[in-house]
Amino acid sequence: MIANHKGEIPVVVLLMPYLLGVALGIGWVSAIWLPVLWGVFIGLGAVFILLNLTYLQLGVYKFRWMGGLLMGFIMLAAGCISAISNNELNNTSHFSKSPAKHLLVKISNEPQLKNGLLRFTASVQQTVNNNQTHDASGTLLITIKDSTATGLQYGDELLVPGTYTAIDPPFNPGEFNYKKYLAHQNIYYQLFLYPGLYHVIEHDTGNPLIAYSLRLRQQMVQAFKQKMHNADAIAVASTLILGYKADLSNDILQAYSKTGTIHVLSVSGAHVAIIYVLLQGLLGFMNGRRYGRYLKMGIIVMLIGYYAMLTGFSPAVCRAAVMISMVIIGKNFARHINMLNILAISAFLLLLYNPLYITDVGFQLSYLAVAGLIVLQPVVYRWMKFKNKWADKLWSVCSVSIAAQVITFPLSAFYFHQFPVYFLVSNLLIIIPTAVIMYSGLGYLLLSWVPGLSTVLAWVLEQSILLMNKALAFIEHTPFASINKIWLTIPEYLLLYVLIISLFYFLYDRKRWLFITGMICLFLLAASISLKKYNAGNTRSIAFLNLRKNVGMVFKNGNQALVLTNLADTDKNYSYSIQPYLDSSQVSNVTIINPQQNVSLNYLHKRGNFIGFYNKRILLFDKSLEQSQLPQKLNVDFAYITGSPHTDIAFIQQNYNFNMLVMDESNSNALIAKLKAEADTLHINYKILKRNISLVTVSN
Repeated sequence: MIANHKGEIPVVVLLMPYLLGVALGIGWVSAIWLPVLWGVFIGLGAVFILLNLTYLQLGVYKFRWMGGLLMGFIMLAAGCISAISNNELNNTSHFSKSPAKHLLVKISNEPQLKNGLLRFTASVQQTVNNNQTHDASGTLLITIKDSTATGLQYGDELLVPGTYTAIDPPFNPGEFNYKKYLAHQNIYYQLFLYPGLYHVIEHDTGNPLIAYSLRLRQQMVQAFKQKMHNADAIAVASTLILGYKADLSNDILQAYSKTGTIHVLSVSGAHVAIIYVLLQGLLGFMNGRRYGRYLKMGIIVMLIGYYAMLTGFSPAVCRAAVMISMVIIGKNFARHINMLNILAISAFLLLLYNPLYITDVGFQLSYLAVAGLIVLQPVVYRWMKFKNKWADKLWSVCSVSIAAQVITFPLSAFYFHQFPVYFLVSNLLIIIPTAVIMYSGLGYLLLSWVPGLSTVLAWVLEQSILLMNKALAFIEHTPFASINKIWLTIPEYLLLYVLIISLFYFLYDRKRWLFITGMICLFLLAASISLKKYNAGNTRSIAFLNLRKNVGMVFKNGNQALVLTNLADTDKNYSYSIQPYLDSSQVSNVTIINPQQNVSLNYLHKRGNFIGFYNKRILLFDKSLEQSQLPQKLNVDFAYITGSPHTDIAFIQQNYNFNMLVMDESNSNALIAKLKAEADTLHINYKILKRNISLVTVSN
């Protein structure tokens, strides 16, 4: 439903500057500008009110653009103010502002147990110093390695030491920015605890409604486990129906991601829509009665709210519940509504509650997908006409999938670096199984107390999930199932969106300038990608990566690279730190060797502890060289110290001339401190790969 005039979508028009203001407040505008922003907001607001009161006397009606411009700046300032005020670091009571020996914290979400570690967020209530307490605020990420900690629940109050640390930034190129991800949830510090380092002060002090919803969800997850047998099926059922993702395996996530159906595993608009359709059918008899339409509306909105509670009030479900509730209410109280306006109202309400939702990938994808269905789906649907009723219905479903995929593709490629080629087939395949899973799963939860019927429903639920998983696994392993290693820059990402919007708008409105704009964007996008590929194919570089206690060097020669590491390519650390760097550097041919291997390639030679890469020489100084004396000095560019050998810079300089000293984290703290002090005294260049950003040098 495309608006013919901006007057049909006033909230959309006002939301745009507000979104821009929120983005500026999160990423660029400092808190010191808050008084100025308040002054702008109040001053422009007063001017706007004054002009509306005196528009006839001053003849303001002749300048209709003036009101819109003023409102735009008012909403921009409001967005900035909202984002800055929401940042917990700007609170004077934040726990990081005053060091404390202990902190009194309250668990603020459901603790998740994975790989023997219990992880949760906690809101800081007080700082404790020498039996003196002071009120405090802020959110802390806590990880506990303690088998007895599994009894901790939402709302429990704990006394923990004040030895928290800042979240580390990404140390290697292309690595996931976990620091930024947590900062967008107002989390800036973390605390790692072992047994005996924390004490439970009180249980169940959280919001009673949230505590009840989380307990209820746990009971329903256990209900799935009682009559279902396959672990993956239980995990998918818990995720798809209840939004409980703790038990999902990486294999399942990968299968859904590569086939373009990952949205199924996020309880969101589609799932709430399925429930809405069911409730519409069940309560259809109320339409003919007096006030029945409004009573039905109230019942549906309340039941959708109850379903949001069943899922633990997860942000994705609350987002979908608000969206669809606004649509239901709008349709019942208005003769004509524009769905984009309703969508904008729901987004505005959620952002008023928490401006940081704008940084959430799920928030962005869900709103873009719905906007795509509203705006682009009618355009796509008109591409083909079918006289056969069933063919027309099939094309209608296909147009929905195409519209949603097209509008979300740039965002998905920007964040996840891949494109599912067979998304249309996989999305068509899951329509019926998803509905069956939702209905049989909800039916089972409601009727789990009925012996025979609950067993049948559990069997239908499990078999539907297994069938869907097998189908998606088959599609995942078909040739060319996905295009990977898509790394877009921000300008390319924006160009891609302008290209999509202008071309689709051209298909709707047939204006020449839209087509020209699209072609210009296509040319610029192609030029940018081609230039990036050319540069990547002609670059030689050496990367000394920060892999904690492991060795990691990447010698890049255009589109090929040699990786020197003691990690296997199936290791989690390799996938997290090395593979993203290779992908972002557009490396297609990779050779992996361990530090003990020798190799001879056309661009690199390794013999023992010496590596030659074009005109660069690298020395791997480990324990095998700590007693080795050379008859004459060797010239190297980098001396890479690893494995904590017993040595000092004087001994290294007796045998080698080097330009830079590199120390990885496998060395002891004492050795690193010793070598650092000696390097500072001798004015030697050095790089410490411990809680530090990796070193990448260009060789050509």
